[in-house]
Amino acid sequence: MVKFTEVHKQLGNFRLNDLNFELPKGYVMGLIGENGAGKTSMLNLILGLYQPDCGRIQMFGSCYQDDERGIRNKIGYVLADEDLFSSNTKLVDLANMYGRYYVNYNEKIFTDYCADFCLDLQKRWKQLSKGEKLKFQFAFALSHAPKLLVLDEPTANFDPEFRELFFHNITDFISNGEHSVILATHQLQDLDRIADYITLLHKGSLVFSCEKELLIDRFRLVKGEDYKVSLLKTERVIYKEKGEYMTSALVRHRRIDTYDSRLSVNIPSLEEIMYYFMKSGRLDVKKQ
Repeated sequence: MVKFTEVHKQLGNFRLNDLNFELPKGYVMGLIGENGAGKTSMLNLILGLYQPDCGRIQMFGSCYQDDERGIRNKIGYVLADEDLFSSNTKLVDLANMYGRYYVNYNEKIFTDYCADFCLDLQKRWKQLSKGEKLKFQFAFALSHAPKLLVLDEPTANFDPEFRELFFHNITDFISNGEHSVILATHQLQDLDRIADYITLLHKGSLVFSCEKELLIDRFRLVKGEDYKVSLLKTERVIYKEKGEYMTSALVRHRRIDTYDSRLSVNIPSLEEIMYYFMKSGRLDVKKQ
């Protein structure tokens, strides 16, 4: 579905370095990293808004240079940029205006989604709240039968009820095994729930991109008295943090590994994995 091979991109003083990852069809990829890590820039490469300085980006087996129109017809997106659409246009007119550029745009599907999302089609873009603007983009993205959804921080502005509907639609979208989703978010608990792959960026570099289950198998969060945690082999420890009452460490884990019975050993959350990697400064999970 998406494949990056040794992709580099210079953007002013910021650089995306040596991006290598792929996403098969039928899965959700969570894209995570601190503010300024390069998530939006990477999404812009996927959307064809940026071209790489070097390296190769393949979308659905083709490159933008060879089949730009075909690729764009297969991608639906929800972006945080509020200036995408005309400010004083009615939603129904906006959808039909932009729908002309998509071969498979279906006005009925769009209006049905808007009804589900409680969007008034007679409202104008400038009258919408942040959450409503994202709902409109989501309804439009789904209305032209894309193969890939690219979503940039949508859920932070959704109320709890709509978040449930959003996740239901994402699950339904990938259920036939022919569609995929890339979701960039700071809401890591969302990815604990729906993501199949996790890609972590840090300062423009790829820390890892792998199946979520592989992360669960590969790492453990160990807590206990400092002297006990310090007995763990140094090469296993990603990062150790000493607290007032106990010390915690993210460590490499194999199924054959054993731990002192006085240590607490748990599967880390995505938030914990990201936190300890950011603290460690280690940028190559292949060596972890």
